[in-house]
Amino acid sequence: MSSHYYEVALFGEFFSRDLKAILNRITLHSESAAPMHSREVLFEPFDAQQQRDAGTDPVILRARKDLTEPDSGWVLYSYLKPESVRAHPEATVRPWATCQVIGDALSFACTLGYVRRSQIYKRGYVFRRGPLVIQMFQQEQVDPKTQQPIPAHAGTLWEVEVKTASPTRNTPETPLRISVNAVVEVRRD
Repeated sequence: MSSHYYEVALFGEFFSRDLKAILNRITLHSESAAPMHSREVLFEPFDAQQQRDAGTDPVILRARKDLTEPDSGWVLYSYLKPESVRAHPEATVRPWATCQVIGDALSFACTLGYVRRSQIYKRGYVFRRGPLVIQMFQQEQVDPKTQQPIPAHAGTLWEVEVKTASPTRNTPETPLRISVNAVVEVRRD
């Protein structure tokens, strides 16, 4: 057993014409539902290319801010390389850590030695189902002049992320298999 904390996730996408049926199905099997609008900024270490050249995957840092709550702070997510598909073929399992940041999280990430690579806005719905969070959203592009989101086109694909709501440990009492099964169960519903 490892001392890492893990995120267990499943990703997918669907066409806008299927939104109503999928939205109804997920809502029926969820404990709560709410609108979602967030901003995510992706960072890489300043020496990411040297790490890749040396055969090492750089540790990616993602800063996320909930835009539906005016006073919400930023949350930083750090992800390591996903576990082997042979170990967990049904879902993506990767070590991760989270940290709440009060103040200027983007400058804080730069101070840690990270460089901003991209940003996206996500707008859609978020659901809670036991230990899982389900996000259904469309990505919004960023206006280069104003840095504000541009609403997605009607035909833009919808994305779905089903993942553990908080980091989980692989212990004898709570093996990762429990989280993998919970994530896969959402796909069956």
